[in-house]
Amino acid sequence: MNAEGIAETELPIEKQIEWHLTSNCYPPVPKFMVKPCVEAIYACNEEDWNREIELPEGTLYRGLTTAPASAIVESHRLDTWITNEGDY
Repeated sequence: MNAEGIAETELPIEKQIEWHLTSNCYPPVPKFMVKPCVEAIYACNEEDWNREIELPEGTLYRGLTTAPASAIVESHRLDTWITNEGDY
């Protein structure tokens, strides 16, 4: 099922993102990225595209333990869950 189909389900957003990361991404993204992805979605929907999201232990973004919400959304193809279509 594609991201749009997953987003239309009545599953909690955490389950939707888990499904998307493990089924629609190649290679599959580990489940430990669900929480940062959901936080990034919420940040972007609150128009806080630059909010720094804490990454799981051992995960780095450009050498840092945090990543901007926009980078997480873009790199994990989460735009389907963004209801606020501002620039990111």
